[in-house]
Amino acid sequence: MTTQTKTSIEVTRRDVLGKKVSRLRREGMTPANIYGNHIDSVAIQLSTEQFRQFMRGHARNEMIYLQVDGEERPTFIRAIQRNPVTDQILHIDFLQVSLDHKVRLEVAVHVSGIAPAVDAHGGIITHALTSVQVEALPTNIPESLTADISVLTELGQSLHVSDLIAPEGVDILTDGGTVVARIDIPAAERSEEDEAAEGEEGEEGVEGEEGEEGEGEEGEGEGAEGKKDDSGREKRG
Repeated sequence: MTTQTKTSIEVTRRDVLGKKVSRLRREGMTPANIYGNHIDSVAIQLSTEQFRQFMRGHARNEMIYLQVDGEERPTFIRAIQRNPVTDQILHIDFLQVSLDHKVRLEVAVHVSGIAPAVDAHGGIITHALTSVQVEALPTNIPESLTADISVLTELGQSLHVSDLIAPEGVDILTDGGTVVARIDIPAAERSEEDEAAEGEEGEEGVEGEEGEEGEGEEGEGEGAEGKKDDSGREKRG
């Protein structure tokens, strides 16, 4: 698991609002807002390049201390609006938090280790879950959690959320039965097993038909027997 380091970004209050913010973007600045419980929303702007550098080297759920007018505000990124064509950052929402109150955030899950079932049995590792929701104090939120797949030794084995180890003070809220990673059977082997299963089903069907014919023959034999009179002697037609 990865713990967070303190990161600060200098921002300034923003007077440019509405459609006029396009001018800020041309000048290399990104419009943003800070909001949170029991605080007034604050319009700010920050260097687009500085924010891009932050995103390249840090996790999305890492706490950021925004420096506003000499005041340090602990925040998390709540939303990033991008241009769907150019991927340009258009706007950022920061959620200001209290360091004394727990928050809920999505935390990335990374796979580590080598699964013995891959080499021993030709299994295929599938990373089924990439993040989980956790609850903790802001300073205790981990950047990520690690799923150790070295315990997967057989085909069909799975690693679940309940197998993840979270730091002290961090509660994982995602259902413990959710699969994080599993060892899948190679496609070629699955095809062979399916064909074998179909063959067995076909053989069972043939056996069933033969059995029904046998029962019918016995029934016909019983029906061919002559009827007996009250004395027990067989009556001949």
